[in-house]
Amino acid sequence: MVFSLSHCIFAVRNFDYKILQTMTTLLKSATIIDKSSPFHKQTKDILIENGVIQKIDDTINPSENTQIIELENLHISTGWFDTSASFGEPGYEERETIANGLTAAAKSGFTAVAVNPNTQPIVDNKAAIEFLKNKATFSATELYPIGALTQESKGIEMAELYDMQQSGAIAFGDYNKPISNDNLLKVALLYAQIFDGLVLSFPKNKSIAGDGIAHEGVNATRLGLKGIPALAEELQIARDLFLLEYTGGKLHIPTISTKKSVELIKEAKSKELNVTCSVAVHNLVLTDKELIGFDANTKVTPPLRTQEDVNALVEGVKNGVIDIITSDHNPIDVEYKKVEFAIAKNGTIGLESAFSALNTVLDTETIVECLTTKPKNRFNINTESINEGEKVNITLFNPNGTFTFTEDHIYSTSKNSIFLDKELKGKVYGIFNKNQLILN
Repeated sequence: MVFSLSHCIFAVRNFDYKILQTMTTLLKSATIIDKSSPFHKQTKDILIENGVIQKIDDTINPSENTQIIELENLHISTGWFDTSASFGEPGYEERETIANGLTAAAKSGFTAVAVNPNTQPIVDNKAAIEFLKNKATFSATELYPIGALTQESKGIEMAELYDMQQSGAIAFGDYNKPISNDNLLKVALLYAQIFDGLVLSFPKNKSIAGDGIAHEGVNATRLGLKGIPALAEELQIARDLFLLEYTGGKLHIPTISTKKSVELIKEAKSKELNVTCSVAVHNLVLTDKELIGFDANTKVTPPLRTQEDVNALVEGVKNGVIDIITSDHNPIDVEYKKVEFAIAKNGTIGLESAFSALNTVLDTETIVECLTTKPKNRFNINTESINEGEKVNITLFNPNGTFTFTEDHIYSTSKNSIFLDKELKGKVYGIFNKNQLILN
């Protein structure tokens, strides 16, 4: 990477650089991927002063004291937003602190993350929401808390939704925990309409899933692993959609994983129900064949499914039935992963590998849309266009080139990545947001 400051040119590798508030920066030969921008798919020089895009042109000659950024095959888009990230703090700081998690997110290309409430204590009140917001005040990556839908995420009593919304919560859901009580979800959907709240309902029927730990199918049978039928997800989604049709309101179904789930949501959208859904990166890329070898990093919720399911999920993203892609970043301590598969905790980190894994199955424009416009619109997050006069909120990346993903590419405290030793495509350079430039 080559930078110039005034007349001095120097090369820097593996750095973490924050731009000064008064610094002027020039991005050279950046290909813009932003459908809302008049410069979409054009390669331009971009001049940024005090965090605002001042000029976009074919060639811009820098003035003195301008920092010049020249990167191989540089592409930029509006900043990426991850709708499901888990950090350990408070309570599980050994997994991931908020500060380190936000740094990992920035280096992985995310200018904003929605943080799940699965901490200790659970984020189910306004004080907990304010704690998370305050911890992220000076980070280049924005933190948006998701409040628990029920008290202590126990699925019994509804949490203080309105108070949390007033303090900054952008949605409400119990992370990876289904709402078994039908009436509770019905009441939540009705109540949240008072303040235009977004309700999340994790798609899993606990009675059908039982104590399964892998997708119920050929591979689980061969490996002697208790199965989780696709039906467990699909029954819950069908129930949620019936309730939504009855109550109205706004429903988001996180991390679907089966072909039938895509079909159910497609049908609901045809009825003009206010429903969206997301899919985790690993469920778009990997199948339950990964279970061979009993690597606990492949133990995730929902489980990895079949190739038929993966194909349907990819097609669902392409045709717009699936609105959002998430890393579903979930750090787990090594002592809970370096154990027998059956007793290992579920979850994989995903921020660092998200783009390069997606880049193996989807085109760049589709990836960008599912990480920017669609999730930001659904979670009511402002989106800046890449245009003159706009605040800079961008992700810098290179969609070309392949590499093997190793622990050297991980910035998270925990190393439980499902993509270790996988060949991925493309490179994230970093972000420019809140007048801070962070590059790898």
